[in-house]
Amino acid sequence: MTTETRMSRRGALMTGATIAAAAAAGVGPAAAEDLRRFDGQAAVDPKHRIVLKGGAIISMDAKIGDLAKGDVLIEGTKISAIAPDIPAAGAQVIDAANCILMPGLVDSHRHSWEAQLRRINPNSPTLADYSNATHLSFAKFYRPQDHYVGNYLTAVGCIDYGITCVIDNSHNSRSAAHSDAAIEALFDGGVRAVHASGPPSAGDWDHQWPQDLARLQKKYFSSPNQLVTLRMFSGPIRENWEVARRLGLRITTEFQGPQQAALLDPLAAAKLVGPDNTFNHCGALPERTWQIFLDSGANINVCPRSDAQYALGEGVCALQHAWDHGIKPGFSVDNETSYSGDMFMEMRMAFYIQRAIAKNRTFLGDRNPPKPLMVRDILYCATMGGAHCAGLDDKIGSLTPGKQADVVVIRTDDLNLYPSNNALGTVVQAADRGNVDTVIIGGRVRKYRGKVVDLDIRKLKAMIDESCGHLFTAVGYKPNIFAELLPKLS
Repeated sequence: MTTETRMSRRGALMTGATIAAAAAAGVGPAAAEDLRRFDGQAAVDPKHRIVLKGGAIISMDAKIGDLAKGDVLIEGTKISAIAPDIPAAGAQVIDAANCILMPGLVDSHRHSWEAQLRRINPNSPTLADYSNATHLSFAKFYRPQDHYVGNYLTAVGCIDYGITCVIDNSHNSRSAAHSDAAIEALFDGGVRAVHASGPPSAGDWDHQWPQDLARLQKKYFSSPNQLVTLRMFSGPIRENWEVARRLGLRITTEFQGPQQAALLDPLAAAKLVGPDNTFNHCGALPERTWQIFLDSGANINVCPRSDAQYALGEGVCALQHAWDHGIKPGFSVDNETSYSGDMFMEMRMAFYIQRAIAKNRTFLGDRNPPKPLMVRDILYCATMGGAHCAGLDDKIGSLTPGKQADVVVIRTDDLNLYPSNNALGTVVQAADRGNVDTVIIGGRVRKYRGKVVDLDIRKLKAMIDESCGHLFTAVGYKPNIFAELLPKLS
């Protein structure tokens, strides 16, 4: 894509929304437009060096191991060395004393476009309630700029939480312009992302999908080394999957229960399930489906909070089923319409659910109950497990020389973490967003000393408020910050 095309795109897509929002917030039009800076992710200077010094290192790489105190050297976009002491002459030094250095967290499944609907329906007890708050109501009135706002908010929110990579399950691609806006927001937000483009579930749309994937691939994804990559979001539909494979795209699928399992059977029989497939949720599946996953090398992720929240599958995430079959899944937030975008919470939920299942089986007389998972197992799912789901396990998920420099620094001398008597326990059992000191993605510092860099929160809030105002008005929703459940929307 040429610079002229990018600038034209930037000038055309958001002008109306940003100016209206900025006016309401007292921000000038030119300043509002500054929030949009789509540049296709300008290259990191390969000669630039960063040394993270003196931190406790959790590498998640068995060959590297853990260091009670050590340094991480970043050159350009990659990790070049990990050692107890690395000379820092000529490098940018980040003091990591009293910190934990770890791989960035990976969210394996997030509907990023929904971010401005955060906690709009916190009590939502069923999938129907979720759909009432999304697909069947607000989703039908999303403009391209609303897609931009949702995806941008998700991107910077992920960085704030220490999530360096997110698989964006974009199941509201109502037009080519909606897809463009979603992708450009991910680029602008600075997160590593996999944009999984999919069709809407309700309402009018352009029916440009899946053929539009070829255009998106040509327009935005000329390099396999950029932070944002493309894949398909589709159910187990042979025609769609064939399109994805012709384009060389991986496939993400919402997947649970015996009906979905039956749809997968003929695709598996035709050898159309493989390691380029990622399946979300995976609850209430028959044994034959787990065997398909094993035989094909397909990837799965589980959703500790959403499966419980919306009474999906068996009501508990499929972590134990996966582990019983020798599969180490990724973890995913799924959405923010009921709860937070926090992967620390996903780890804790998974830890306690697995322990509860193990004890419950013992209580019910199981003589061979599952062994309790350890915090390192849980952190593996949130890092390397997610990297497998993203198809990026050769690039991210561990602190390994030669891999991309996606690094999170957690400050352990904060009041809620001090003393940090166990680094793994601190991360999985105690840390939160406020302890995320520094986030580096592909060699770029994206959060530093507790603040997301290059983020104008005032302008972003103005854009969010404008988007919410439009969506609420479109469906006739009158906000009630104390509502137990959303009313029926249309």
